[in-house]
Amino acid sequence: MKATDIRRGHVLLIDGQPCRVMDFTHRTPGNLRAFVQVRFRNLVTGNTFDQRLSATDFVDEARLDTKEMQVLYQDPAGVHVMDQQSYEQFTLSGDVVGEDAPWLQPEMVVQIEWLNGRPIAIELPSVIELQIVETAPVMRSATKTASTKPAKLSNGVTVQVPDFLSEGEKVRVDPREGVYLERAK
Repeated sequence: MKATDIRRGHVLLIDGQPCRVMDFTHRTPGNLRAFVQVRFRNLVTGNTFDQRLSATDFVDEARLDTKEMQVLYQDPAGVHVMDQQSYEQFTLSGDVVGEDAPWLQPEMVVQIEWLNGRPIAIELPSVIELQIVETAPVMRSATKTASTKPAKLSNGVTVQVPDFLSEGEKVRVDPREGVYLERAK
């Protein structure tokens, strides 16, 4: 693939190591050649690094397998998941789960990316319904303004929600961005 086709989330082989694109910027300075500035995270070591690629460079994309798995439970050893076709169980380490651990709920179905028979990353669903367990009281003028307040959800994560929501209500949240979407119906 050409360097100009790189997008956030792609997994590329850099010096033989699988690396995920965390961020990229395509630049075309005035009288110089175009280049792509990329921030990578090495999926083996966990290190992040920046690299500048010429717009005409070609990079190797890593071949990933994706499996749909169900979350069973979490414990100090990691997150335990099950393949829904073969019922085979796996334990995902903290390196694989990363910052997504609080969003993983029992019986949730997630996509897990595998490289050479080893899990390297998870992809959360785009919407999760959770209950508000702690927030400030409802304000009388809540429908007149677009202000927000912090609310602690049933999974322990705090997100900004509109002022008209109260404790006990269910909300829909985008776990990938950690933002409130709407009130659950």
